[in-house]
Amino acid sequence: MADSYIQKLIAERIGGAKFGKDTVLYKFEKIKRARRAAVAAHPDIDVIDLGVGEPDAMADEGVIKELAKEAANWENRGYTDNGREPFQRAAAKYMEDIYGVSGIDPINEVLHSIGSKPALAMIPQAFINPGDVALVTVPGYGVLANMTKWLGGEVYNLPLLESNNYLPDLENIPEDILNRAKLLYINYPNNPTGAFATESFFKKVIRFAKKNKIVVIQDAAYAALTFDGTKPFSFLSVKGGKDVGIEIHSLSKAFNMTGWRLAFMTGNQLVIKAVASVKDNNDSGQFNAIQLAGKYALEHPEITLATAEKYSRRHDMLVATLKKLGFKVKKPKASFYLYMRIPKGIAGGEKFKTAEDFSQWLLREKLISTVPWDDVEPCIRMSVTFLAFGEAEERRVMDEIYNRLSDVKFEF
Repeated sequence: MADSYIQKLIAERIGGAKFGKDTVLYKFEKIKRARRAAVAAHPDIDVIDLGVGEPDAMADEGVIKELAKEAANWENRGYTDNGREPFQRAAAKYMEDIYGVSGIDPINEVLHSIGSKPALAMIPQAFINPGDVALVTVPGYGVLANMTKWLGGEVYNLPLLESNNYLPDLENIPEDILNRAKLLYINYPNNPTGAFATESFFKKVIRFAKKNKIVVIQDAAYAALTFDGTKPFSFLSVKGGKDVGIEIHSLSKAFNMTGWRLAFMTGNQLVIKAVASVKDNNDSGQFNAIQLAGKYALEHPEITLATAEKYSRRHDMLVATLKKLGFKVKKPKASFYLYMRIPKGIAGGEKFKTAEDFSQWLLREKLISTVPWDDVEPCIRMSVTFLAFGEAEERRVMDEIYNRLSDVKFEF
C-alpha cells in the first residue's frame, strides 16, 4: 500500500518520513511486549510489577471530597490560565513549612502546571534557541532533553555513576559546551537511582550556574518522600538557589495524585515569568477544582508522611529479600526507587551483557517486571509501588519474589 502524502509532512523531530516505520522499539514498549508474552506463556502466574513508576494508592479521602465539593461550584467552571491565587499561596506556604524556604512571592514566583511533565517540556521553549545546550543528568527522565533537541538545541549528558554517589561531574564539561549551555537539569531525589543530593552539592551547583550563567532546573518530584531521619530538602533553601533557577514540585508522588495532573514551579521570578509566557500558548490552566483539592493536599503534609512510611517499610523488605539472593543493594534515603547493578549471569546458565538482557530474563522466566537502564552502567530499577494492601500482603509479595529467584545462583 502506497504511503499517504501525510507521511512526508511529518516533522523530522519525531521521525519524518520514517515515522511509524522505525523498527527500534522504545524501552517501555519492549517491556510491555515482553509482559504480554510472559502472561500468555504462564497464564496461571501473576506478574509481580516492580517497574511501575507511580503510586499504588488512591488520593487521600479529604482531597477527593474537596474535589467533589469544588467541582460542583459554579465559579470553578472556567479557564484558570496561569493559575489561581489560593493554590499559589498554599504552594508558597508549603515550601516554607516543609522545606524552610521563606519569602516566596506566591503571585510572581509560583506557577502551577498540569503535571511536571508539561513543565519540563515548556521550559526549553522559554530558553533554547538552535545551537544552545542543555546539560542533563543520565540516566533520567528525558522530557526536557527531548524538547531541547526538538527546538534545534543540543543535549550534553552528565553521567550519574555509583562511584560519585550518582551526582554529576560539573568540573570536566568542555569549554565549548559551557559557552553554549543555558540550562542544567538535575533531579534529586533522583529517578532512577534514588540518590539524595547534599547541601554541598547544591552549593556547588549554584556556584557553577553563576560562573557559567546557566539556569538550574531542579526536578523535585520525589523530594517529600524521605525516611529514616532524612528531612525533605529543597534546592531553594540553599543560599543563592533562587538567584539561578527554579524547582518543580509534583503532587503526583507525594500525594498519590498522578492522574490529577497538578504540579508547581517556584523560584527565580524571571524564569517563572518566561515559562508563564510559554504556558499561555500551551494550555489554559488546570481545572480550578483540582487546584483547590491540591491546596487541601498541600495543607495536609501528614498524607505524605504516611505514604513515605509505607515506602520505607517496603524498601526494608525488598532490600532484605534481594540481599538474601546475593544482590548488593542499599536502601535509599528518599523516593520509591531501588537501583542496582545487574548480575553477570547465572551459575551454569545464562549470561547478561546488558541490563535489558537481565530485565527481559526476569520478566520472561520469573514474571517479575523491572526497568532496565544501560545509559551509563548496566542497572535495573525496581519500585516499591507494587500493588499490595497492608503489611501481610507486602510480605507475601516479598516471599514470592524470593521463591521465584531462589532456584538460581546469580554471579556478580
